[in-house]
Amino acid sequence: MVNYLEKNKACLAMIFVQLAYAGMALFSKAAIAKGMNPYIFVAYRQIFATIALAPFAFFLDRKKADPVSYKLMWKVFLISLFGITLSLNLYVYAINFISATFAAASVNTVPVLTFVVAITLRIESVSLRHFYDIAKVVGSVVGLSGAMVFAFVKGPQVNFLNWFTPNHDAIPSMNISSKDWGKGCVLMLLANFAWASWLVMQAPLMKQYSAKLRLTTLQCMFSCLQSLVWAMAMERDISSWKLEWDLNLLSVAYCGIVVTGVTYWLQLWAVEKKGPLFAAAFTPLALIITAITSMFLWKEMLHWGSICGGILLAVGLYCVLWGKNKEIKEKATNEQSDSKEEIIV
Repeated sequence: MVNYLEKNKACLAMIFVQLAYAGMALFSKAAIAKGMNPYIFVAYRQIFATIALAPFAFFLDRKKADPVSYKLMWKVFLISLFGITLSLNLYVYAINFISATFAAASVNTVPVLTFVVAITLRIESVSLRHFYDIAKVVGSVVGLSGAMVFAFVKGPQVNFLNWFTPNHDAIPSMNISSKDWGKGCVLMLLANFAWASWLVMQAPLMKQYSAKLRLTTLQCMFSCLQSLVWAMAMERDISSWKLEWDLNLLSVAYCGIVVTGVTYWLQLWAVEKKGPLFAAAFTPLALIITAITSMFLWKEMLHWGSICGGILLAVGLYCVLWGKNKEIKEKATNEQSDSKEEIIV
């Protein structure tokens, strides 16, 4: 048993990460549906996240940390505003109009959108002469098409999951009009686009500041302050800010501490051990976990359109990841060949 755990600890870590992300969609949906203000939810979440990360950033990155210039500080502030704060506020506002299952499904578009943003900013290049570039382009189109199918194509209900009687009153906001559902889907995709843009901007930012954990904590702190200001501007009723020992407190604490804190460490560890492709390959698991849990908790019914959209999302994701992996391997092989030629000369 010990040998099995040691051998498969990276897989187990990524399964836990996807369980945590599924929990984020479920807890966020439950808290917002119960009536918690979405902007207050984000503000409290970022408070918990900052408190959770700050001690680790102080002790573990103490020797790496360099003084932060005013120019870099403003850059971090703006990236936090448009990447984290905007993304999270769009996410929790959108989840009021959609199901937790679609929220989890839409996360599969992040690698695709990251690729699109990277091409737009000329960080990535595409040449249709290479098969791996074609795979990335096709994967992007298929993945985004899958998101559209999942969002807007219902189809017949999945009948083999009808061991319970549908109860549309199990959660108040599950009775959603088509107009609100469409608005929620668009907002969720915009949230993922903002998050993808944040991911793209991390690489050049980390070249300017080597203490990665401290940089992440600094962005989290800025997002916390920005979210507090925005929430106070949008919600003046002091009673709305009161947290009690209930689902709302559990949700913000879970999203802040477990999702931002624990999963951040586990993902970094898995990427270091197995590479980014290995870590990203587990992304569709959160969708499966969320869909199954939603059926039991909220009697949320699955439709064949959603299943087909989920399959397209997964296929598109793996096409992009496969293409990126082949590109990395080919470039590494070419660099080795060039270095050997230089030695011979």
